[in-house]
Amino acid sequence: MPGYRSEHIVSSYEEELTQIAQHISRMGGLAEQAVASAVQALLKLDHDLAKQVVAGDKALDALHRGLDEMAVSIIARRQPMASDLRMIVTSIHIASDLERVGDMAKQVARRALQIEGLSLNPRFYNGVKHLSDLILRQLKGALDAYATRNAAEAIAICNGDDEVDALHTSLFRELLTYMMEDPRTISQCTNLLFCAKSLERVGDHATNIAEAAYYLETGKQLSGDVEELQRVQHKI
Repeated sequence: MPGYRSEHIVSSYEEELTQIAQHISRMGGLAEQAVASAVQALLKLDHDLAKQVVAGDKALDALHRGLDEMAVSIIARRQPMASDLRMIVTSIHIASDLERVGDMAKQVARRALQIEGLSLNPRFYNGVKHLSDLILRQLKGALDAYATRNAAEAIAICNGDDEVDALHTSLFRELLTYMMEDPRTISQCTNLLFCAKSLERVGDHATNIAEAAYYLETGKQLSGDVEELQRVQHKI
């Protein structure tokens, strides 16, 4: 009987850890969809879709609260150690970043609701589409790195953030040019500037998730390892 009880406790504990991973997976799927839909609503000025994104953020918030409660309960009851504790703490951080991704998508959607019939150079729309594709690839890669414990993929995602920043800067400059050439576009372009910034912030959260995935696998902070590598290379 004692042996059976011990096996039951272990099995139940493993199920709880699996539920945390599944929770993150669901949050990741919702966050990715929210960003994609918000960008589509912006580019097509689809106000109905924008309203759906705003309303849908509540589901992501609820999952975030649920994961926090689950994680705190497991820590209190199971007193996990080593890799299990690292996995739980990492999941809390990732869930927080995914909740913020949902907030960024909601902000883009709300801005889309304030834009009416704006006609800009097609190059701008292509730039926004490129930026959204890039950050969604970053977000998916970061979540995959977490799910597969892939430290190398996590590093690649962090390195890709420079491209996101460069594209955001390009869009920012282009919008400033529009406003200087035609002051009538200032109000609309201001909304677009905030949208571009929100998308850039999604890329930052993807980087945070990748750094958490790296920590989960290695037990080390990615920034610290990179600095150490740079010092070694400098000596060489």
